[in-house]
Amino acid sequence: QGVLADFAPAAPPLVPVLVSQCVTEVERRGLTETGLYRVPGAEQLVREWKRRLLQAGGALPALGTVADIHVVCGVLKDFLRGLKEPLVTFSLHPAFLQAADIPDDAACSTALCHLVSKLPPANRDTLAFLMLHLLRVSHSPECKMDILNLSRVFGPTLVGHGSANPTPLVIMEDTPRQCKVVAQLLSLPPDFWRGFLGPEQENLVPK
Repeated sequence: QGVLADFAPAAPPLVPVLVSQCVTEVERRGLTETGLYRVPGAEQLVREWKRRLLQAGGALPALGTVADIHVVCGVLKDFLRGLKEPLVTFSLHPAFLQAADIPDDAACSTALCHLVSKLPPANRDTLAFLMLHLLRVSHSPECKMDILNLSRVFGPTLVGHGSANPTPLVIMEDTPRQCKVVAQLLSLPPDFWRGFLGPEQENLVPK
């Protein structure tokens, strides 16, 4: 796979169709599923559906025919994990880790907002889109996936590492810090994220 911008549409919000389609499907019928994003989908099906969506080009196959919603969640996570660099990018990765470590909540939020605005437009829009989605998941009592649970699942996927080939030691050191970054990003006000997406996004995903 390439970098995120390779999959983004030409007009904003610059959210890849695969991402918006998976999220829309998850919100349509997954918000009552316990362990959403934590429970794995069947690997073979995840790979098959990811391949179909990436090859589809124009007319996308309907995810409504996927019986297990955990497979749809798996496709989204697998797509994000398979990118050449994580959503926060290699160059900004150290700054995101440092910002999440700032003990003062207000200063931490300010630093993270500044870093998000420095991301490439497609990365920024997609991160905003995903944060609003994960906040909706966290607010569903049936999912039992609070911000801490979601940050454990999405830390490695969204934040990743500062290079393409991290050493085992770096992987071990990064893991708790990745989760911290996602937890802090999910603590930012929803209106901050909405500001990147505009009114079009409101039609993209159900409230």
